[in-house]
Amino acid sequence: MAELTLTAFLTLDGVMQAPGGQGEDPSGGFQHEGWLVPHADADMGAAIDEIFSKADAFLFGRTTYDIFAGHWPRVTDPNDPVASKLNTLPKYVASRTRTAFDWAPTELLPDVVSGIAELKERHAREIQVHGSCGLAQTLIEHDLIDEYRLFTFPVVIGSGKRLFGASATPANLTLLRSSATSAGAVISVYRRGPAFQTGSFMLD
Repeated sequence: MAELTLTAFLTLDGVMQAPGGQGEDPSGGFQHEGWLVPHADADMGAAIDEIFSKADAFLFGRTTYDIFAGHWPRVTDPNDPVASKLNTLPKYVASRTRTAFDWAPTELLPDVVSGIAELKERHAREIQVHGSCGLAQTLIEHDLIDEYRLFTFPVVIGSGKRLFGASATPANLTLLRSSATSAGAVISVYRRGPAFQTGSFMLD
């Protein structure tokens, strides 16, 4: 049975909106599209290639799906480790507004919360979520993510869509491993930790 993993690019203040370039996601008046690009390097590329090598399928929110569908079908090198996976493996889209998709093979997942268990039964390795901020909020709220791969870059923006929002369920995560790229990004891999609890350092 597959696991559901989430890979996200984050600023130090948790923003994940439009890391890759102009026109990616200007919603909300976001003015910092492409903030990741100056910090990309070979270490980041190698880590991404390793993540994609584990994929059996992908799950996207509609906005991220549209961004990817506008780019990756144009990358036709069969030896490209990212494009070859994205262009050939099953893709599922969590959407309430779209029912038809041109980037094959793609299926609609109309109810992501109830549909995850069935998707996991279909696949053996990983169903990967990349970006997809709105979808990520739903998955986090319902504790559906088995593993987080978070790339945190030395950037502070101050505004924009964040990975962990107000609806996130309190939880402890266990750090499995962490590494730094030559450009100063920190790649951290987390899984579910022990049950969330609080404590106190107060003397009285």
